[in-house]
Amino acid sequence: MRWRSDRPAPTLRIRWVWALVAVAAVLFAVPGPAVAKDLIVHAGRLIDGTGAPPRADVSIEIRDDRILRIVPGFITRDGAEVIDLSRRTVLPGLIDMHVHMLMGHFGGDQVRELVSNGVYDRLLRAVPQARATLLAGYTSVRDVGSIDAPMAVALKRAIAEGRIEGPRMWVSGPSLGPTAGPSDLSTGLDPDLAHQHWPGLLIDGADAARHRVRLLKRQGADLIKIYVSGGVLSVGDNPKATIMTDDEIRAVVETAHTLGMRVAAHAHGKDAIERASRLGVDSIEHGSYGDEATYALLRKNGTVLVPTLLVVHRLTETARKTPEVFGPTMAEKMLEVGPLMARNLGAAYRAGVRIAAGSDIFGFDGDGQNGVELGLMVDAGVPPMAVIQAATGNAADLLGAAADVGRVAPGRYADLIAVDGDPLVDIRVVERVGFVMKGGVIVKRQLD
Repeated sequence: MRWRSDRPAPTLRIRWVWALVAVAAVLFAVPGPAVAKDLIVHAGRLIDGTGAPPRADVSIEIRDDRILRIVPGFITRDGAEVIDLSRRTVLPGLIDMHVHMLMGHFGGDQVRELVSNGVYDRLLRAVPQARATLLAGYTSVRDVGSIDAPMAVALKRAIAEGRIEGPRMWVSGPSLGPTAGPSDLSTGLDPDLAHQHWPGLLIDGADAARHRVRLLKRQGADLIKIYVSGGVLSVGDNPKATIMTDDEIRAVVETAHTLGMRVAAHAHGKDAIERASRLGVDSIEHGSYGDEATYALLRKNGTVLVPTLLVVHRLTETARKTPEVFGPTMAEKMLEVGPLMARNLGAAYRAGVRIAAGSDIFGFDGDGQNGVELGLMVDAGVPPMAVIQAATGNAADLLGAAADVGRVAPGRYADLIAVDGDPLVDIRVVERVGFVMKGGVIVKRQLD
């Protein structure tokens, strides 16, 4: 057979075919396994979040976003980047178990804030707040109250996908409660004022409670927050009063637990705290009016206390200096609750109640101030190591995420912070975090 002169020779055609195959291989190839990124952190002192005594001069080996192992001494390995923190104290990334990333900023006029800022304003404000929280050393947070669940889930997702900087988030969406309680944002306003999101905060009756929990699960919430007692920064209610019925609390707890969601209960009054604990909530937020019998019950039931001292500390100062910025009765309630909460935290700790740290910060004191909570806990009588556990291992346990966060241990995320000095001597060094790593990625490195 003879080839026509206007057709390419076989060798040339074969070369074209192979060229096309090569191009296709580049365009459509299945990626091979990525090369692991190996890091070694030299820690001069390691406090690992378990409550164990600190370890001196150890190396933390990291592959990609997880911790491989912790070994004595300062080691090196071919191909591994060494991060020298040999003159600093290394801890797990901190966890704040009570934040409100999307609640706006306390500017003094809460009614104006409520009626002049929509969900988009709140979401845009939350972006720099999330970054500031991360740079303060908080690599995980539990957001327990926003007006809109999809907004909170969107923020969580954007952080998880790396589109914005911020801590890992577990979100509740709105805080649920009965009409005329703290979740009823229309209380004290013109009855003709309305907002499309406000009805979604209310649960009246067990059936309504079950339905709302299921809706939040569908919208992507991780946990449920309820108002079992009246509030302090709310109009027309009493923090000592129990405002949810047992049937409503039980319906929330049973439905949430069936769906794999934990329940955080805002509860100031003694009766509210004890009812919520008996009915199976996972944590009590605030817990202001507890006593010895209350703490014995919490210990027996394994209910965790999240004390939130920072919010009352700052707002008590405001109530003393400029009470007029608060709505009716708010300043008076704050002046009573503030000192009581700090005193009772020490009593709860001595009674053996399990404690997780939460600041309740929502922008009124400037972003990234979460660490001030830990110093206030020490001032209240909780030893520094127990405070560190409250902000690391205990918090991770309450999240249901102990396999991932809260401790420096093999298999956990490489969430690490470093501080100058010894937080067991001066806990307030955690207010000046110089190094932050989240999932093996350094997000802050301000070291001398």
